[in-house]
Amino acid sequence: MPITFDDIDLQSIADDAAQQTDQQLQAQISSLTRLTDAEIAELFPKAPDAKKMVELMKIVRSSQSENDKVVQLVNNSERLAGTVLKLLLKLA
Repeated sequence: MPITFDDIDLQSIADDAAQQTDQQLQAQISSLTRLTDAEIAELFPKAPDAKKMVELMKIVRSSQSENDKVVQLVNNSERLAGTVLKLLLKLA
């Protein structure tokens, strides 16, 4: 019996793959921070938000001088402001 695309739930497959990717990204982020996988998932449930967290952590953990890090943060402040706010609210 031939398999047709009518028999395959492509949306379900895509959703499962996206969820697995999000979980892997959350695990990688938690390995760079003191936050747990669950906390990362709570703070950054969507992959684009988690990617901003990775970008922020790259700046913070870089070997650049503090002044260079500040310049990078200022240059990216509009895009990363929500991520910074979520992290500060978690710490507060």
